[in-house]
Amino acid sequence: MSSSQAPEDQQGGGDPPGDLRSVLVTSVLNLEPLDEDLFRGRHYWVPTTQRLFGGQIVGQALVAAAKSVSEDVHVHSLHCYFVRTGDPKVPVLYQVERTRTGTSFSVRSVKAVQHGQPIFICQASFQQAQPSPLQHQFSMPAVPPPEELLDHEALIDQYLRDPNLQEMYRVGLNRIAAKEVPIEIKLVNPPILSQLQSKEPKQMFWVRARGHIGQGDMKMHCCVAAYISDYAFLGTALLPHQWQCNVHFMVSLDHSMWFHNPFRADHWMLYECESPWAGGSRGLVQGRLWRRDGILAVSCAQEGVIRVKSRVSESKL
Repeated sequence: MSSSQAPEDQQGGGDPPGDLRSVLVTSVLNLEPLDEDLFRGRHYWVPTTQRLFGGQIVGQALVAAAKSVSEDVHVHSLHCYFVRTGDPKVPVLYQVERTRTGTSFSVRSVKAVQHGQPIFICQASFQQAQPSPLQHQFSMPAVPPPEELLDHEALIDQYLRDPNLQEMYRVGLNRIAAKEVPIEIKLVNPPILSQLQSKEPKQMFWVRARGHIGQGDMKMHCCVAAYISDYAFLGTALLPHQWQCNVHFMVSLDHSMWFHNPFRADHWMLYECESPWAGGSRGLVQGRLWRRDGILAVSCAQEGVIRVKSRVSESKL
């Protein structure tokens, strides 16, 4: 990363209202040290699947890795595998191995353990700041700003007020609304539930952490982005198929991130997601997190297991 601190004014968007500290910093990513390079993490939000949220494990693992490197190096990439289902009833232990500490790059390996077995393995690479004249990036998509869009709660409320909403969607939306998710989301093109149809495997939404994080250490903003990056990500691969299939089982297999430029995770960023391929009961998704000023902050990729059952159409005879 090119700076030890997140950008204060470059990104735009201002601080979220109020001065409440983000629960992602005070709780979810606040690991308990047990010994040198050994930490314990606890859970804040558990999805309706009653499995641990993958983004939480990635974020906590990156926190553990970052505690073992010096302040003048910054994470530029991480690569992870989810190897067992996480148990939301018990904490997670994070064991850090200092794989290599070099002049320019340092690598840390992290193992997340529950019930004596690894549930997740990760390697994170950190780099000393190295300016280079070799620079380019894609252009950020042109989309409405977050101020012009409904937040997740308001959108769900709008759906629930529709008298023609099918009961299966009403039950699901009420279940989602009851969960206190520590991030804010605003969909760029929200679906119209009364006109459901297959879509391209692409979606975009504005996202930020709830509460205030502040300028702070860039490493913490990267850890929060790691948490955010897994939210609704794999679901992008379902968009062309979700009206014809019922999801029987969907979990992440692996997750990779590359950090390009400083950002603030408590400021709005555009998450551009797409799925170039699905098959073999797997789906591949790719994503880019853009700052409001058009700077590409983070790139992500993930593959997951997606098992579905075809919906049986009702006979009209």
